Amino acid sequence: MVSLQRTIRSIQRVGLREWWRQMQYIGDAKSGRLVGKDQFGNRYFENMNAEEEVPGRHRWVDFAQHDNNATQVPPEWHSWLSHIRKDAPTEDSVMQNFSPPWKSPWTENLTGTRGAFRTYNTTRPKYEAWQPKVAARGVSP
Repeated sequence: MVSLQRTIRSIQRVGLREWWRQMQYIGDAKSGRLVGKDQFGNRYFENMNAEEEVPGRHRWVDFAQHDNNATQVPPEWHSWLSHIRKDAPTEDSVMQNFSPPWKSPWTENLTGTRGAFRTYNTTRPKYEAWQPKVAARGVSP
């Protein structure tokens, strides 16, 4: 359980509205430095104060959408969140200057949604469902 002192300190830092939103979405009140924002509107934060955050959990993402999943985080931000890269993409000169011409914009995984990829098949099926043939009956006198 979060202590009363930490709760009051969090409300003072982020405001009552943002504190309530964080409690609803992530179940913890966090405050830190805004590092950057991606094309989806997700905000990325970092808090290097060792007294407030558990080691390894000092970087986090605030998703823009309520129905969120991990595929909404672009690869460059994922590598920063996972501590693969030291600097965030907004602060790293290599990431800012590196944009290959073949790189397409990041899209989330749409499996299980209406936007999921479905193949279109043009070949005849190997078997077809049986269709009964109805013959006309003779008229009785």
